[in-house]
Amino acid sequence: MRVKVDVPSRVASGQCVMLAPDVFDQRDEDGTVELQDDTPPSELHDAVRESATMCPGAAIQVGESS
Repeated sequence: MRVKVDVPSRVASGQCVMLAPDVFDQRDEDGTVELQDDTPPSELHDAVRESATMCPGAAIQVGESS
């Protein structure tokens, strides 16, 4: 899995941080999402997929590896 974040699309809701705090973080000063791990381990894949689905700005892209 490869994760990307489109920072201009983000809306600073924090959903991704709540669902996958080992992969995403959020800056205190402006709420901008920070990607902590762009190739998370398999045990976090479900949480990352849910984060992408729940992101109100559709700012998270998930690429599945074969």
